[in-house]
Amino acid sequence: MPQKICVVIPAYDEEKTIGNVLKPLSATRTIDEIIVVSDGSHDRTANIARSYNARVIEFDENHGKTNAVLTGVKNTDADIILMLDADLIGLKEEHITSLLQPVIDNKADMTIGIFDSGRGATDFAQKIAPFLSGQRAICRTFFEKLDQSKITGYGIEMALTLMAEREKMRTQFVYLPNLTHLMKEEKRGVFLGFLSRMKMYFDILFMFGSLKFKLKFNFK
Repeated sequence: MPQKICVVIPAYDEEKTIGNVLKPLSATRTIDEIIVVSDGSHDRTANIARSYNARVIEFDENHGKTNAVLTGVKNTDADIILMLDADLIGLKEEHITSLLQPVIDNKADMTIGIFDSGRGATDFAQKIAPFLSGQRAICRTFFEKLDQSKITGYGIEMALTLMAEREKMRTQFVYLPNLTHLMKEEKRGVFLGFLSRMKMYFDILFMFGSLKFKLKFNFK
């Protein structure tokens, strides 16, 4: 029986890049549904998403990435969820296939995409902390095992990574050549971008807490 695949994209004021993310997704035949959660955006993010026939869920206020992703998941019955950021630069159909195929073929329960040969700053960040990547394909059943009460803000990636270890999920890192994203300082200016980055790091550290952390993942 064919597996239904849904892409969930959390987006906050991403009118500059979201079209370039949705274009290759629209051309990928394995994708059944695209949900964009416009998380309090004040720009044309939602309208651009609709122009690509994406299903758009809009919030009047920003509630954070975690809430946006989980809202998208709750609004689909897909068997496989593909998480993608809305600020990606250089996304191609082969990146999408690389993330999805191991899960489709039942060779992995979750894949995590790692930028490679994109830009030095983003490549380096993902190589030292690959478990924080927001580009993932995941079997839906594992989302239902998340302890949502312990997830805040940007903590969704860390929560999924910790759950993968706890549940002994088969996880693969997948290299995504020539892919990168806009940095927070580029999108919101140096000061606001810095504050946003500090909040992200705080949420990540909060999730990490005092839990014992141990990764045993395969690279492909």
